[in-house]
Amino acid sequence: MDFTTLPSISDWFDGVDQWREVLALLPVLVVLELVLSADNAVALAAIARRCRGQDRERLALNIGIALALVLRIGLILVAQWVLQNPVVQLLAATYLLWLFLDHLRSMSANQEAADEASTLESAPASLARVVLVLAFTDLAFSIDSVAAAVAISDQFLLVITGAVIGIVALRFTSALFIRWIEMYPRLETAGFLAVGFVSLRLFIHVLRPALHQPDWFTLVVVTALFSWGLSRRQLISAPGSDHVG
Repeated sequence: MDFTTLPSISDWFDGVDQWREVLALLPVLVVLELVLSADNAVALAAIARRCRGQDRERLALNIGIALALVLRIGLILVAQWVLQNPVVQLLAATYLLWLFLDHLRSMSANQEAADEASTLESAPASLARVVLVLAFTDLAFSIDSVAAAVAISDQFLLVITGAVIGIVALRFTSALFIRWIEMYPRLETAGFLAVGFVSLRLFIHVLRPALHQPDWFTLVVVTALFSWGLSRRQLISAPGSDHVG
């Protein structure tokens, strides 16, 4: 989820320009980043798992998140341009939709393999490809959140600091979700359903800006999806099955 689910937050701090007051916004930006990026973290975790190996997953997350940070800082610097160019938001929405549809395709392929009692496990994905997908996935999720963060404060150093702290935290929450995805078989699908929902919101926001999307409805939908995702747990008995930490 992104900051646009709480657009009224900018009203709370309207007119804040002094550094002493602006610094008080840093915890707000970080907390919002952590609380509202659960779907982003699940998507990144699922993408990193395609490397199939603890060391490769860790390496992919480290490089991918570092590249994502560079892209996010660049996005912050051109945030005003992004706000005035709905095409960029449409591209982000299309990319997130592609991620969702690709997940459905992968689920279908895995189900067909299981029905055929195949013993072949899919080969690990290219590390470079996984890194790029991680970085651009975070960028797509960040389009609206960065624009909203800039709307909260015009202090770019503050916004960038919040982004750095938030994305470092995202690295560790993604690692946590890699373990949770193994424990909760529905969680990955719940995360990608949330990705599809965010994509739909972006499309509606750009194509029908006059159509109001209630904040509470977005929060209810995403909470319901993750509640469903965490509703069934399976035991992992194999030793050494822990993944990225």
